Amino acid sequence: MDTSDGSFGTEFPTVMGKVSRRALSEHGYTRFDHLTSVTPKELLTIHGVGPKAIRILGEELAARGLRFREA
Repeated sequence: MDTSDGSFGTEFPTVMGKVSRRALSEHGYTRFDHLTSVTPKELLTIHGVGPKAIRILGEELAARGLRFREA
């Protein structure tokens, strides 16, 4: 997978930062539809994923008519 653009093979926005995008990718989350099967709380357990990333992802999911899984 070519990650020379810093995307880490994800479709997530670069405003999230490299660390969170890389961490999500390493855990198999590379597309927005992958996030519909996980709660924000579960994502926060991943080292490198913080509240800012969750907020951005939540906004992006909503813009696509999607949302995180409910607890």
